[in-house]
Amino acid sequence: MHLLTVNTGRPKIVDYTDWDAGTGIDKRPAEGPVAVAAPGPKGTAGSGVAGDAVCDLRHHGGDDQAVYAYAREDLDFWERELGREIAPGTFGENLTTVGIDVSGALVGERWRVGPDLLLEVTSPRIPCRTFAGWLREKGWVRRFTQATLPGAYLRVLEPGEICAGDPVELVHRPDHEVSVAFLFRALTTERELLPRVLAAGDALHQEARRKAVNYAAPEAGNDGRGTSGEGAPDTNVPV
Repeated sequence: MHLLTVNTGRPKIVDYTDWDAGTGIDKRPAEGPVAVAAPGPKGTAGSGVAGDAVCDLRHHGGDDQAVYAYAREDLDFWERELGREIAPGTFGENLTTVGIDVSGALVGERWRVGPDLLLEVTSPRIPCRTFAGWLREKGWVRRFTQATLPGAYLRVLEPGEICAGDPVELVHRPDHEVSVAFLFRALTTERELLPRVLAAGDALHQEARRKAVNYAAPEAGNDGRGTSGEGAPDTNVPV
């Protein structure tokens, strides 16, 4: 298991998002080592990867979404499905991995990347309008959702520098059923799974936790509507 590439993006003004600051979704492989550290709270902090832009701080960035990983094997799947080449970074991922079932990783799973960096899996990527606009594939949000290959967001537990080719070691795998793909289904097409994601405990993305608690609330005697306006880890969740 190793990193194929470490990818970063600079802000770009585009015609498929209404966010004035543009988007950093167009990520390219970096040359040389890249520093990774916890960026800070969502809403005020962006990417945990040095040199990587997060333009819409409302829905992206922050400690629980510091790093986004996607498997090269899953990009290969999409190459076959879409009939086009998909280079590392095309899905906006910071880490393109080899030999890792990223969407099958468990929430709370920890990866040692290179000698120093320690990451913890928190949540799936939920497809949004910017992602669809960037790929320009018809029905992309629905197709991506149906494939259940969302890739994983990770938080930084210990900072470090990483580069292409660095090994990735699984150093902790929790004892529960909540994989990234399972959580993705719970947040999108199978909301009845939400109470079960609470088994992942404190490792859960805090917004996913709020959704699960609010959904499960009727079982505790409340109306379960929760707080209005709480987003999933990304935006434009298809239901």
